[in-house]
Order: sequence, then C-alpha cells, then structure tokens
Amino acid sequence: MSSFQGKSIIITGAAMGLGLAAAQELAALGANLLLVDYNEQSLTQAQEQLTAQFPSARIETAVADVSDEAAVRNYVEAAVNAFGRIDGLYNNAGIEGKQASIVDYDIAVFKKVIDINLMGVYYGLRYVLPVMQRQGYGRIVNVASVGGIRGVLNQMPYVASKHAVSGMTKNAALEYARHGIITNAIAPGAILTPMVAEAFKQVNPADPKQAETEYAQRNPTKRLGLPEEVAKVVAFLLSEDAAYINGQTIAIDGGESNMYGNS
Repeated sequence: MSSFQGKSIIITGAAMGLGLAAAQELAALGANLLLVDYNEQSLTQAQEQLTAQFPSARIETAVADVSDEAAVRNYVEAAVNAFGRIDGLYNNAGIEGKQASIVDYDIAVFKKVIDINLMGVYYGLRYVLPVMQRQGYGRIVNVASVGGIRGVLNQMPYVASKHAVSGMTKNAALEYARHGIITNAIAPGAILTPMVAEAFKQVNPADPKQAETEYAQRNPTKRLGLPEEVAKVVAFLLSEDAAYINGQTIAIDGGESNMYGNS
C-alpha cells in the first residue's frame, strides 16, 4: 500500500461505522483527516479516539449535514484552510431510511433518503472536484451499496439513491480523469455497522440477532462483513496503487451479489 504521508482526506459520515473504520485505516497509514458528521458528540468522540490511537496524526472535524449544500461547501473550505489541498474524498455519509413496500413508503422519508444519499454525494463532488482540478490530482471513493447494483426488497428510495451514486461515479470518472482525478465507488453488502444493526431490528424487532444469523446464511461466506475489511478497500482506492481503476463500482459483499434472485 502506498504511503499517505502528507495526504489530506475528507471522510463524511466519519463518526461511526464504515467512516470511522476508514479513518482508523487511513490515520494508521499517515493521512491527515477531516472528519465530517452531523452528530457533534459522536464526531468529537471519534476525534478523541483517533488522536489517542495515532498521536502523530492530524485529525480535524467539521459538523455538517451533507444534504445541506452550504454545509458541504463549508466543510470543503475547512479542509482547504486546514491542509492547503484535498487529496482524497471518501463520500460515505448515508442512511437506509425505513423498510416498506413501494406503495406504502412514507414520502417524507423517501425525500430524506434521496437528499442525504444522492444529493449529499453530489454536493461533495460539486465542491471537491474544482479543488482537485486546480491541483491536477485527486482520488474519490463514493459509497453506493449492493443496493446500487441490484434490487433490495422494501427499500425503493435506498436502491434508487445508491444506483444514482453508481451513475454519478461513472460520469465523474469520464469527465475528470483527464485532470488527474480518479473516481470509484464501493458497494458494501451487509457489513456489521450500526446502520445494518438497525435494519435487522426492523426485520425482527423481537430478535434482531436471529435476523442477522438468517441473513448471513444466504451469503456464500456464511457471515457478514466487517468495517475494517471495507476500510482496506477504500484505502487502496484512495492510494496511488489504484491509479488506473476508474469509474468502477466494486462490490464488497462476500460474493452475494452474484447470486440469482433474493434467496
């Protein structure tokens, strides 16, 4: 793995789950980080945890709702002010919404999922790309999902938003590679994060652990993924080692997306 010494990376949704795992991986590799999250308390805890683990790392924070365009512009400016440049963006913040059929889905929740998962990623691209273009260099990893490469029952807005992320990734790759900017997406499957744990509570409120066990049995590996496994792929895609991988959506799901149907 290439060193991240002197590199500055923005991570959205950084206070927990996949974002925090990536922050740990990148800090260990020497990166300077701007952690972005809407939850100020959790963000502060993440910063304290990372500073204790990696005393030599420079860890900055920005409280922001990624669905707010002005807030995104502000965190990008904060990164430039702190580090002088932006070498990487891990466009990770997102929500699942709720589980409901297409005709029963709450419209307000639908719009919130789109605002965070789709517009939040777009705003990140909109304001980071000009910085990277001026530098003549950049690496971007957007978070799609296996819901961005196939359907998922009872999650219409989530699937719609994550397919859009995959599409935006392709366009950014086509438009900006000539400027030294490489853009890819990842498509995690069921990874043991707080968001996935909440999904299992919706599936089986009485016994979410049983829902988790049953879901894992459908996976070729017979287990769920770990955040640190995703973090290593993210670090690779943000590194010099991935310089000729562009416009791809890479599944990290134990091979489950290769299965036919939903069982």
